[in-house]
Amino acid sequence: MSAHKITMYPIEIEVNGEKQTIHGRAADILLYTLRDKLGLTGSKSGCDNGDCGTCTILVDGLTMKACLMLTVEANGKRITTIEGLKNSPVQHAFVQNQAFQCGYCTSGFIMNCEGLRNTHPQADEETIKVWLESNICRCMSYEEIHNAVKDVFTPKE
Repeated sequence: MSAHKITMYPIEIEVNGEKQTIHGRAADILLYTLRDKLGLTGSKSGCDNGDCGTCTILVDGLTMKACLMLTVEANGKRITTIEGLKNSPVQHAFVQNQAFQCGYCTSGFIMNCEGLRNTHPQADEETIKVWLESNICRCMSYEEIHNAVKDVFTPKE
């Protein structure tokens, strides 16, 4: 019986402002690297095929579903997880609008909305609706989530 050697690759990433070198296989999924190797459990595993959005993170400021990205693809990238946000207007809006029930999907929605702020800082109602379609809440707090996101994009007086 021959032993198969597993090749591990060095991967240099910046996660939540901290440069890190991790080692992983070519097949490692970024979601599980973040959760299992780095202890960043805010990104959740829901569907593992990109449908639910519970694993949403930012990669170089753009939204990405971490279950759809290989860890090696993150080499040289800047990654932000929910743990890396500090006093974000989106976080405050979710709290003020009670835009969560069980909380499982909340980090994915917040990260998706952070990506929306990065790419569409003046998002209108239709853009917000389209962006929210990429995440699923099984508890059905969509109205509160929608209100929270609208609050982020509503000019303050």
